[in-house]
Amino acid sequence: MSERIAFGVLVVYFMLAIQVYLATYTLGTFQLSFWKLGPTELRLLLVLGNLVLLLSPYAQIYDRTYLLYDVGGIMGIVGMAWTLITSVIQNTKILYDLEQVS
Repeated sequence: MSERIAFGVLVVYFMLAIQVYLATYTLGTFQLSFWKLGPTELRLLLVLGNLVLLLSPYAQIYDRTYLLYDVGGIMGIVGMAWTLITSVIQNTKILYDLEQVS
């Protein structure tokens, strides 16, 4: 995996983790799984990616060749960013509804 994509994965992961910590503190609910994807399913995806990596470290997309984990990293960035955005919107709505406006 290239350094820039690894850094992007790390930044989005930390942002999602911080959002989970804040939601746990403010709402009192800890959520480890999103959209029926939890740690076990993500580990299975990593196992599948490693098995594919044994065959070839490259991915062919539209006649262009990329590193396999660069493609996986970009998919991870997009997935975690989407999860972060939707979770922030949902938690903001919940907190707004709980706020008593006088």
